[in-house]
Amino acid sequence: MGVATIASGAVAWSRNNPVHALLLTTVGATLVYFFGFLPLFVKGTFVSGACSAAAWAWQAWSPQANQEHSKLVPLISIGLVWYHRQAIKNAIKAGSNKGLIFIVIGVLLFLLSARCLQPRAAIASVPFLIYGSVLYLWGPAVARIVLFPCAFLIFMVPVAVIEQATFRLQFVITGAVGFLTNLFGIKMQALGTSLMPADGSFNFQIAEGCSGIRSLTAMTMITAIYVHLTQDKLWKKLTILAFSVVFAVVGNIGRIFTVVLVAKFIDPKLASGIYHDYSGYVFFPIALLAMLAFSKLINMNWRERVAAQRYLEHEDVKYDY
Repeated sequence: MGVATIASGAVAWSRNNPVHALLLTTVGATLVYFFGFLPLFVKGTFVSGACSAAAWAWQAWSPQANQEHSKLVPLISIGLVWYHRQAIKNAIKAGSNKGLIFIVIGVLLFLLSARCLQPRAAIASVPFLIYGSVLYLWGPAVARIVLFPCAFLIFMVPVAVIEQATFRLQFVITGAVGFLTNLFGIKMQALGTSLMPADGSFNFQIAEGCSGIRSLTAMTMITAIYVHLTQDKLWKKLTILAFSVVFAVVGNIGRIFTVVLVAKFIDPKLASGIYHDYSGYVFFPIALLAMLAFSKLINMNWRERVAAQRYLEHEDVKYDY
């Protein structure tokens, strides 16, 4: 399908649906102008001066704020819509006025953000505006398909400010790594957030970044996409998603455990330097394996397994006689 064909189809649709076309244009202009150009917010500690919601979000999506993964969220959301393009094409198109409710919520969130100078509320309004527009223009069938891609946009909202709330995970991870090292015969003292071997050859501090919002958010995003594409029951999706925090913790425990092993058996400087910096490549395989294993447990047919076990036990009894 060429650009000319798409353009001519859009023109024909606009002529047949002038009200819908006007609303779509209005929402598009809102997203472009109010989010992209209107300087309502203060850039904060990174860059001085006023900026738009989009500019504020871009500078907030930075490694300094442990939020750089948010730059991928719009692309992933668009990719999910593209993934469901055939279902969207085949869905019944019948606009619903209920979409105006979500549009109003989005507009109110943006107005609230402008009044309180809180750009996070402006970013949070985007999913409501897009979902409400789809529901109003094309109806519940299409809106149901794009619900998850729209909801996924909430990951654009920077949440690094709550990283302090994850400090308790530092103690959990420190204790778990200390237990594992001693289990494998490596005498290690775990005091607070410190890990130190009995010979005192090194001393590692489990910082906030080792158990903080970056790994938790990234793993939650991955788990959300996974359950959306693979799970057919809502309770399974919610259960697996709820355990995404556990998967992140397991991944971090495994990552730090390997850092300790490198420090103990190879070189402490290597472990605390380049290996630590690239140990994220260890985190994700471990966390993903934990996610897949838990998903397999959730999807296992336990009734059939119990019935099969009883049958085997019954057969064993017969042969004993």
